[in-house]
Amino acid sequence: MTNKKKSLNPETLTAQAMGWLDPAHKSLIPGIFPGTTFEREADGSYAAGRVYTRDHNPGYDQPEELLRHLEGGSEALLFSSGMSAALAVVQALRPGDHLIAPEVMYWSFRNWLLTVGREWGLEVSFVPNGDLEALSAAVIPGRTKLLWLETPANPTWVVDDIAAWAAVAKDAGAHLAVDNTVATPLLTNPLKLGADIVMHSATKYLNGHSDVLAGALVTAADDAFWARVKVNRSAGGAIPGPFEAWLLLRGMRTLHLRVARASDSALAIAQHFEGRAGIRAVLYPGLASHAGHDIATRQMNGGFGGMLSLCIEGGETAAMAVAARLQLIKRATSLGGVESLVEHRASIEGAGTPCPEDLLRLSIGIENVEDLIRDIDQALDGRNS
Repeated sequence: MTNKKKSLNPETLTAQAMGWLDPAHKSLIPGIFPGTTFEREADGSYAAGRVYTRDHNPGYDQPEELLRHLEGGSEALLFSSGMSAALAVVQALRPGDHLIAPEVMYWSFRNWLLTVGREWGLEVSFVPNGDLEALSAAVIPGRTKLLWLETPANPTWVVDDIAAWAAVAKDAGAHLAVDNTVATPLLTNPLKLGADIVMHSATKYLNGHSDVLAGALVTAADDAFWARVKVNRSAGGAIPGPFEAWLLLRGMRTLHLRVARASDSALAIAQHFEGRAGIRAVLYPGLASHAGHDIATRQMNGGFGGMLSLCIEGGETAAMAVAARLQLIKRATSLGGVESLVEHRASIEGAGTPCPEDLLRLSIGIENVEDLIRDIDQALDGRNS
């Protein structure tokens, strides 16, 4: 990367996708590379540096380099999903190693740690979100090898201090991996706060159009642990298809616009409904009343994200009824798209969930915020308009 590009703002780099041009045709839009294999030279070497698409498809270069730059890492890798990216990190551990994670986090990954992870031989400890004393107390000297953090934590949006977690990891001789899906690299850069690896479910904000399944990892250092992660991706075939990589890059070019719009709207919605009749609590780190607001203000730059949760008075039955009356906001899984979504997480996660039963998770899209507020208002009032 030239010094000029290093000085450019993230908004410019995302809009121009690093400013790369197709070397053969000078096209502003990259091609799609469906080929799976590459020709050897007569001496058996690979002059172009590529052997097989499972190791690296040419279509990965541009989105990986853009994400690497946005996160400030030394290398980035695309994966077939956020889960496959997370598992590549965990499976770089060895049976008997100890992992610490927060109690509230992405449910599917938490459930994997509780079941398959423990059956595989990992010792897993969960600590209350936002409790640094519990985190420090959970460390097993000589055996704790990975701290996994998600902040803001889905779906209660508790904010943890990344730098403080990084200090605990360093003292323990462990790696810190941070799920940065919700904050995105435009709002938070965990590597700059001391984390070793950043994970993204690229399906969400990075793509932003609800039409790609993908994941990504960015590392601060190309160390021995990262080398094992890379083997897990290649050997396991946990890679996106060439068209998915192309769609992901397309989505990343508008990341800054979508995240800014969603963050502004989420804050407006949180402020509008805080203290409203029928709502027990509004969970959003952008509110001054939020327990993690000070930490979020310090480590999130330019906004607090597009995710918030409303806790509805009357428990699960009332929450489900409110969700059923929404007309504009769609009842669907996932987050980070251009359309606004709502989900009653406790019923989705099922037995053992730490999610409150009265909680509705909202992913705010790029619609007009007044339209969204009216839709939530009418759903709370119990009328259909």
